[in-house]
Amino acid sequence: MELGNIKESKNIIEEVAGGSIADELEIKKGDIILSINRTEVKDIIDYKYLVSDNFILLEILRNDEEIWEFEIEKDFNEDLGIIFTNPLIDKAKCCKNKCIFCFVDQLPPNMRDTLYFKDDDSRLSFLQGNFITLTNMTDDEINRIIDYKLSPINVSVHTTNPELRVQMLKNKNAGKIYPILKRFHEANLEINCQIVLVPNVNDGEELNRTLTDLSKLYPSVQSVAVVPIGVTKYREGLEKVESFDSHMSLEVLDYIDNIQNKFLKELGTRFVFASDEFFALSKEELPSFEKYEGFPQFENGVGLMKSFQYEVKKELEKIDDGYIIDRTFIIATGTLAYDFMVDISKRIQEKFNGLKIKVIPVINDFFGHKITVSGLVTGFDLVKNLKEIKGDKVIIPKSMMKSCENIFLDNVRLKDLEKKLNIPVQVSEVSGKEFIDLFRGEVKK
Repeated sequence: MELGNIKESKNIIEEVAGGSIADELEIKKGDIILSINRTEVKDIIDYKYLVSDNFILLEILRNDEEIWEFEIEKDFNEDLGIIFTNPLIDKAKCCKNKCIFCFVDQLPPNMRDTLYFKDDDSRLSFLQGNFITLTNMTDDEINRIIDYKLSPINVSVHTTNPELRVQMLKNKNAGKIYPILKRFHEANLEINCQIVLVPNVNDGEELNRTLTDLSKLYPSVQSVAVVPIGVTKYREGLEKVESFDSHMSLEVLDYIDNIQNKFLKELGTRFVFASDEFFALSKEELPSFEKYEGFPQFENGVGLMKSFQYEVKKELEKIDDGYIIDRTFIIATGTLAYDFMVDISKRIQEKFNGLKIKVIPVINDFFGHKITVSGLVTGFDLVKNLKEIKGDKVIIPKSMMKSCENIFLDNVRLKDLEKKLNIPVQVSEVSGKEFIDLFRGEVKK
């Protein structure tokens, strides 16, 4: 790196973890990493790879003029404790696809700029679990993933039919997905796959082809999640698509149940898992806890409801009968999870004397009534649906909020929602224990 470009460096240290190697060496906020083992650090992947060795030579620039060198001996893969101003140490790659199911393309205008950014960056897949399409990667970048053994990596497959994938993603490079996955398989990388299912497009025989193809790459491909397309009211100018209804969802679940049994015999794993939305749409009973096989696609909405239900049951079993909570709680949820949350609420009310719980299904006018999940409920719709409801406290899931900030997708802040409702609003993690703790804390001593 030329010193003339240092002020534009992406390798600026934002924070040093207390008690870490970097802290012991008195590396400071604002220092800039010039090189590791005489190699320039181009991004976070380079950094992670270069610092993994037992012995490294770290070169740092301080105050734009002092160059410090540190010879560090440490355990293999031991972290230095450095956090960068830019977590990627590079610009995130934007998605070049125009997928027929893309949710970002269906957003209303005048929302936060960050909501319109579509990332398709393999580094974010490795670091944060984001799903990527592998359509905008060069051979060098694919080789780098293999050489650095970056896994697990999460891939949005949708279909292994090359022509259909080009059609669905509107990208001429989209049809190369299976050869790339085979290369990852041959390199023994771990892969989790996602299929966004679109009625009469990649379901039926196409879904069977895709799952059969992916099963041939087991155990590198460890699991596949099947999730339904989300359709907002903002699709003007976009390709016409259908959304799943109760009957269609039940057909998907029947198919997945059958092929799970097939894979269980052949591979020793069910391999493919349907998202919670299919169960809620069809009103089909959730599978047993064990059938989720450790919840490999939990962050993809597969098993959230079963896990929450299980945790609530376990927490309620720990509480003695006879406790009194003389209060009324309002639970706000998306319409999809209404029946599920009513059942949960009944179990809680049976445990605490005097407790009243009102479950309110929030109709999504902001995105359109076909959007029914809780994570896309906005402050606007909460106000509209709750303003006439009386109670002592409103409980909402954290999935409604922006990450690490008390603000909804439509920029309504939590404190503003409380003012408009004139009721305290409690945000709960999607955790059975934390949810029950909200009620446990209200028990009269």
